[in-house]
Amino acid sequence: MESLRVELGSRSYPIHIGAGIVDRVPLYEAVLGRGTAAIVTNDVVAPLYLARVQKALEAAGARVVPVVVPDGEQAKSWPTLDRVFEELLAARCGRDSVLVALGGGVVGDLAGFAAAVYQRGVPFIQVPTTLLAQVDSSVGGKTAINHERGKNMIGAFHQPRAVISDVRTLDTLPQRELKAGLAEVIKHGLALDRAFTEWLEENMERLLQREPVALGYAIRRCCELKAAVVAEDERESGVRALLNFGHTFGHAIEAGAGYGRWLHGEAVAAGMVMAAELSQRVGLLDKGDVTRVRSLIGRAGLPTAGPPIPAEHLVELMAVDKKAARGELRFVLLQGVGKSSLRGGIGAPLIHEAIVAAVQ
Repeated sequence: MESLRVELGSRSYPIHIGAGIVDRVPLYEAVLGRGTAAIVTNDVVAPLYLARVQKALEAAGARVVPVVVPDGEQAKSWPTLDRVFEELLAARCGRDSVLVALGGGVVGDLAGFAAAVYQRGVPFIQVPTTLLAQVDSSVGGKTAINHERGKNMIGAFHQPRAVISDVRTLDTLPQRELKAGLAEVIKHGLALDRAFTEWLEENMERLLQREPVALGYAIRRCCELKAAVVAEDERESGVRALLNFGHTFGHAIEAGAGYGRWLHGEAVAAGMVMAAELSQRVGLLDKGDVTRVRSLIGRAGLPTAGPPIPAEHLVELMAVDKKAARGELRFVLLQGVGKSSLRGGIGAPLIHEAIVAAVQ
């Protein structure tokens, strides 16, 4: 097992990465009190890992309450959130309770937001079981549910007490979900780290084949990059926005296609191609690097083009993007592989061109 820390003063916390650690009792003992641990998971993950995590939490001294919600992006909703609250209240979970998010990004976002607002805030632990969650969404304290007008529109910043990433849980991950997680891995490299991008270009096949050493390195490097950014800019007022490379377009694709039809990572992959095309059109990126972006994403088995949604509709959906300032869209664009910046003031014709260049 390897561990690193997200440095946020009194709210700092560890990220543990290892094989077979999902039920390691000391990791839970270090952050639990003697109250209730409510495990929020979904109906796909529960049969695989709920019993193991419950046993570990009970051994750590907690009363355990399982809360099982439906699988899929549609679960990031008000009705599902209210269902979580109903089960917590029915089990008489008090302010000494800790929520445990056992699952992928949807479960982590949902459980984290529930923890942020239940009885004005209770602690939670992230136990991510997908690659996407292990490299990105479990770290940094972003929690949210979706609204029909936009993804992650209702949420809160609420940092976990710990992140416990067991790479062996990826053994049960469907290949489509693995590929979707690779989109977030690629995002870290393209936006922040040229050397890591070059490593991905050399090792993509190893990642697709789930080689443990390769996966472990990719997870750790992404967590290192994200932990450093979050420590510098916890609430996304500056550099943290760069972690949203591809997401402005990607979130619009998810909403336009209908939540759940495109996985988050698939939409982000197509969004990164659109962002690269836009970067080239505003003079920041050369055509060769656009081709390089497309090639890496394609080698990961991810879409390099979005669904057939009119460009005008995607722009309408992007209008609610959280990076917008005074109603003006801002995009994370590439200035080269491994270097990005947040830019506004881009004319609608160029945005439309970039979308059309990357639509099926």
